[in-house]
Amino acid sequence: MGAPITLYVDSQFLSPYAMSVYVALAEKQLPFEVRPIDLNAGEQRMQPYQCRALTARVPALTHEDFNLTESSVITEYLEEVFPAPQHAALYPQAIRPRARARQLQAWLRSDLAALRQERPTETVFYGAAGEPLSDAGHAALAKLVRVASYLIPVGQTTLFDTWSIADLDLAVMLKRLALDDLPDPLRAYADAQWQRPSVQKWLEHNAAARD
Repeated sequence: MGAPITLYVDSQFLSPYAMSVYVALAEKQLPFEVRPIDLNAGEQRMQPYQCRALTARVPALTHEDFNLTESSVITEYLEEVFPAPQHAALYPQAIRPRARARQLQAWLRSDLAALRQERPTETVFYGAAGEPLSDAGHAALAKLVRVASYLIPVGQTTLFDTWSIADLDLAVMLKRLALDDLPDPLRAYADAQWQRPSVQKWLEHNAAARD
């Protein structure tokens, strides 16, 4: 399918969910156009964006005449429309590892609210130091470390035999704790994801948005 793809992202390139879809498209080496949406100006609630983004959020994807929001749903759509081996896989091919990747994506988006609040994405991309974590923040940190340490094999830099989009999503959450007490193996795992060319392309957009 050679139809144009448009990805709508926040104009500051700060959304970890927009980043996830951007990386997915880059990993699959699909040609796509990026269109920034000014969230501070409320552009996500204006037309014509609301016609394209049913939930008035970023990211949103337009492919042919189809519009879709919610990042993990978008990456699953891309995996089905542009499958391996013609395009790089975003998820493990085996059923159980694939389910585990989806479980991790769902969990990272629905839990750990204290970390997202106390260590916002400015911490990830700008290295901004926050206040000491609250009790709820420490509890969320401990839960994240426990789950990540269980899932990441010792000495590996991917969750499964090969990279998946869940690796990027987990790395972003771990990067929120770059200035906190994060175990060295988890820090090395997150740093390894940051070196992927697809991630570096997003970081270039983020840096340009600050200039």
